[in-house]
Amino acid sequence: MTSNLATQLREGTSKSHTMAENVNFIKSFLGGVIDKSSYVEMLSKLYFVYEAIEKAMEKNKEHAYIKPIYFPELNRTESLKKDLDFHYGDNWLEGMTLSPATKAYVDRITQIGEEKPELLVAHAYTRYLGDLSGGQILKKIAQRGMGLKGSEGLAFYEFDEINDESQFKIDYKAALDSLPIKENEAPQIIAEANVAFTLNMNIFSELEFSLVR
Repeated sequence: MTSNLATQLREGTSKSHTMAENVNFIKSFLGGVIDKSSYVEMLSKLYFVYEAIEKAMEKNKEHAYIKPIYFPELNRTESLKKDLDFHYGDNWLEGMTLSPATKAYVDRITQIGEEKPELLVAHAYTRYLGDLSGGQILKKIAQRGMGLKGSEGLAFYEFDEINDESQFKIDYKAALDSLPIKENEAPQIIAEANVAFTLNMNIFSELEFSLVR
């Protein structure tokens, strides 16, 4: 029996998805207007977010809801580190502090990883399917906007261990649908996915403020 969770998540977060795309920082990015310092600052924030998600997923990889969607080939922490080494130099992590929006995001993931691991499904869905869906388009925009050559500084968008990203998305959605979701839990996972969108938007709003400042 399928839970139809992938469709429920898509439909249940459609409003949040539209709102996220209309945050000024994202609209500017999609329009090819990229401030390099703000872009690299975004990467540094996402580094800590993915580090938290991937630690929580690893810790809970045998959980009934996590095991079917535990794909280490999706992990972004190392690719973000590679990009940040390129843009900032090897010692960028020294003295790096979490911004308020980044800390709130990381704290949320850490908390549910400890207390309600089933809700990690929402955070994995929100970040990884988004990465797979728009990765190559965003890579080209970033490449043009910052005058980068080749793939240097753009490892975040490269999924070297995935041969067919379109098929992988189909398989990932099938894995979501295979989860043994209880009837009352799907709304909780969808609500958490909307929380994830809000946490992402708060990070982008910080970047927008930084850019204006």
